[in-house]
Amino acid sequence: MPLVIGVLKETHPGERRLSVVPDVVKKYQGLGASVVMQKDAAKGAHFRDTDFADVTWVDSAADVVAAADVVLCVQPPAAETLAAMKPGSVLCGMLQPWYSTERVQQLVDGQVTAFALELLPRISRAQSMDILSSQGAVAGYECALIAADHSPKFFPMLTYAAGSIRPAKVLVIGAGVAGLQAIATARRIGAMVEAYDVRPETREQIESLGAKFVDTGVSAAGAGGYARELTEEEKAKQAERLAKAVAQCDALITTAAIPGRKAPRIITADMIARMKPGAVVVDMAAETGGNVEGTVAGEKVWINDVLVIGPTNIPSRMPVHASEMVAKNLFNFISPFIKDGALALDWEDEVMAGSCLAHAGELRHAGVKQALGL
Repeated sequence: MPLVIGVLKETHPGERRLSVVPDVVKKYQGLGASVVMQKDAAKGAHFRDTDFADVTWVDSAADVVAAADVVLCVQPPAAETLAAMKPGSVLCGMLQPWYSTERVQQLVDGQVTAFALELLPRISRAQSMDILSSQGAVAGYECALIAADHSPKFFPMLTYAAGSIRPAKVLVIGAGVAGLQAIATARRIGAMVEAYDVRPETREQIESLGAKFVDTGVSAAGAGGYARELTEEEKAKQAERLAKAVAQCDALITTAAIPGRKAPRIITADMIARMKPGAVVVDMAAETGGNVEGTVAGEKVWINDVLVIGPTNIPSRMPVHASEMVAKNLFNFISPFIKDGALALDWEDEVMAGSCLAHAGELRHAGVKQALGL
């Protein structure tokens, strides 16, 4: 029997992405696997069912998991779908492993082998599978556009018959993948851009994009390429230096996040109070608590004369290209283990072992165990 890849229709509110696209379906088929998809799964991402050649279409998520050996998802499937998965089957996608003890326990109890791509080791070989980076790039791009759309000022310099208008000044907090994409996008639109990150090694990357690095004298370089938590003294020093830059900008984009942790609070109410009337704040970390005091996830709120926007599920705003990126990340992860149309998991492989959340009735990831207290 050839390997069956199952593709679910996403059920998370507002989710429009898809875990495969037509070109990637052909790649799975080229490896000897067949693909079963839930009807209308592709509609939110603006694909037609007819775009997918030689795919078996089924009516429900239950039908998908009943047929599939490997189930692909963008966000975690519903509890009833997980309950229906066959013991020994594989689930692969963004599983939000830190946020639900019940979901993790359900995977363990159901004997499901679950790979959460958020857990990918930060090594060179895993870059083509790095779903956090690909979706972060989408989010950073979108946040720059959100800021430009809501700003009462032109982003680029504008020359007209009566003179010239100076470009808007944009400040980006955080220079990970999302922050760098926000910087690049704001620069393309024509804004003057400054950026700050607690990791000093990002200075060169920021300046290479034509932005000015805001130096607060605080370094928080951490393990695995992520920032570490700042001490209270470091936070105070950072805030003092950062407040001046915040007060001078027309648009502020914050992108600081630590996987599995609440977003660090960087921008205080006092900083917001010192911003220019009409200034715009886009808090990309709104879903995990926000970098900005006063952010409301999924809402636009006015704090004095400053508009604070807390967008959620930002990559889903660009479902065509975001789905293409997700699909390729998932394929690059799972395809090395498809041999002659069958799945051959290699537990000696660093990427596979490091991304495994659950297998054979056991919670495999030590970091998730600790975070959930299991």
